[in-house]
Amino acid sequence: MTKTHMTKLIDALSARANFGKVMNEAEKKDIRFLVSRRGKPKVVILSVEDYLRNIVKKPKILAEIQQDAVITGLDKMTDQEIQDEIDASRKARK
Repeated sequence: MTKTHMTKLIDALSARANFGKVMNEAEKKDIRFLVSRRGKPKVVILSVEDYLRNIVKKPKILAEIQQDAVITGLDKMTDQEIQDEIDASRKARK
């Protein structure tokens, strides 16, 4: 399901003067900022998570693997559980 994002319009001077706040809102509140200069849109500021989730195209096989992980609950494994699975698999090969 695609998430609807709030987009705020901001001029370049305000973005520069409030850059820390803009970064925080983009990251913590998942807000996108459309930055304009002299009334013309120039750039978009968004969180890395938003960028990776919605902009970067992932290979079809990776999307299928991620979907299967969600269905089977594997997306909820902790780092330690993943490491334990890897160690058990390596041990079984020996």
